[in-house]
Amino acid sequence: MTADSATAQNALAIRRMTWRDLPAVLELEASLFPVDAWSPEQFWSELAHDTRAYFVLLQDDHLAGYGGVMTVGATADLQTIAIAPTAQGLGAGRRLLNSLIDCAEARACTEMLLEVRSDNAVAIRLYESQGFEAIAKRTDYYGFDASGAGIDALIMRLRPLRGAA
Repeated sequence: MTADSATAQNALAIRRMTWRDLPAVLELEASLFPVDAWSPEQFWSELAHDTRAYFVLLQDDHLAGYGGVMTVGATADLQTIAIAPTAQGLGAGRRLLNSLIDCAEARACTEMLLEVRSDNAVAIRLYESQGFEAIAKRTDYYGFDASGAGIDALIMRLRPLRGAA
């Protein structure tokens, strides 16, 4: 890590998402996921559930990412995670993912599941580096690309979580 990237990483802060964050979250969501962005109603609904926990990642007080986890019983489900292009490559995704795992552990979860596009090599490497393993595939889960080819989802699991026995 260079001195510049270490400084940039230190400028990253994570806190719980609030309703006031939604305009910036929705803007980033639309820019990163133009075809299947979540609606305002979906985010509002997620924030209203006590089984959900959402966090924002700030870089110099500007939204640089967000993520959320659902916890039910012993299982956590990574609902979403997104990092702005300006924060990619700075360890931001890893920090946000670790916050979501920490939240799941605090809620007594022993495993975390997630779905990731099978063509998203960067995200898959991140998840694997944190101990997630691919356990299944959902065919055509993300629809079809411009050529008509289906985009599969890998289902990945982290079990046990870092602190679980």
